[in-house]
Amino acid sequence: MAERLIALVDHRTAPLPAPQAGSRAPAGTLRDARGRPLRDLRISVTDRCNFRCNYCMPKEVFGSEYAWLPHGALLSFEEITRVARLFVAHGVKKLRLTGGEPLLRKGIETLIGQLAALRTPGGGKPEITLTTNGSLLARMAQALKNAGLDRVTVSLDALQDDMFRHMNGVDFPVAEVLAGIAAARQAGLTPVKVNMVVQRGVNDGQIVPMAEHFRGSGVTLRFIEYMDVGATNGWRMEQVLPGAEVIALLQTRFPLLPLDPTAPGETAERWGYAGADGRHDPALGEVGVIQSVTQAFCGDCNRARLSMDGKLFLCLFAGQGYDLRALLREGREDAEIEAALAAIWQGRNDRYSELRASLPPEAARAMRRVEMSYIGG
Repeated sequence: MAERLIALVDHRTAPLPAPQAGSRAPAGTLRDARGRPLRDLRISVTDRCNFRCNYCMPKEVFGSEYAWLPHGALLSFEEITRVARLFVAHGVKKLRLTGGEPLLRKGIETLIGQLAALRTPGGGKPEITLTTNGSLLARMAQALKNAGLDRVTVSLDALQDDMFRHMNGVDFPVAEVLAGIAAARQAGLTPVKVNMVVQRGVNDGQIVPMAEHFRGSGVTLRFIEYMDVGATNGWRMEQVLPGAEVIALLQTRFPLLPLDPTAPGETAERWGYAGADGRHDPALGEVGVIQSVTQAFCGDCNRARLSMDGKLFLCLFAGQGYDLRALLREGREDAEIEAALAAIWQGRNDRYSELRASLPPEAARAMRRVEMSYIGG
């Protein structure tokens, strides 16, 4: 019963702005109520994953009896591409495929090819990226590149094999994920980024070993604060290791220099490894910290998220999504859907991470939030 209740929370739906026949498409870049432009669309393609990481899909909840969505509930590749095309027409420059584990979606290369054929108003190709746990990457990397994927981000929370097997919940060996990272680099899905979710007292002892392993490898390592996404992971603030502490720890071993953001709305605070001359050495690379808990970056957040069944979410911590699938399957014209998208984004006022610190812990935990496995990271 608890499993099904959690799934219902994930499916909570906000009222859609009523599309009007003959609606005109919005012109130019869309901006929300805080002036933030829409630049990044994250698209979840499946609710399924072959890992059971405790901070995302704990096996106590997502067990053998869990009710997965039927295939017909998922957006088809054509529906995803249609929505993405409308977003790209109004400012989106990056499309990121997520899950669940997106490489479990059969024929994912076909979708990548369709998305890679889209063009921005200026005639450019949007960046197509994918976040994966890396378990299937070694065998699929070249096909993904051939289909039009630009780069990948791999989730990896420990190098120590027994710790990694425990954390992924299915006894999967770390060597196979490392092989996937190597295959992605060989295929040209670069720059490869590796995301490590850090939990105090769980895998914080792996911070330095991870940095040592990837320093100078051409892979960018990013440390993510353990976040209160959803309601199933038992999140507590005392388990959060602030990004500032991560950087302080790394600086005891490596000289690091702050780097400028690469783009507006970038989530990671960048730090470059210094060379013998005291300046950043690009050959040694960089690390990043994503600090949505202790250093909220809501102020310039430019991301929207589309669930695998067509719900549009405006924040990683949202409790409700807007049902775009209903518009698609009602046979609405592009202009009507675009008008709805514009109304949704222009009304956006989300800033949960900024507000979290002012909320009593009990109130923050009690808030309904979509599960990370449903919305994508």
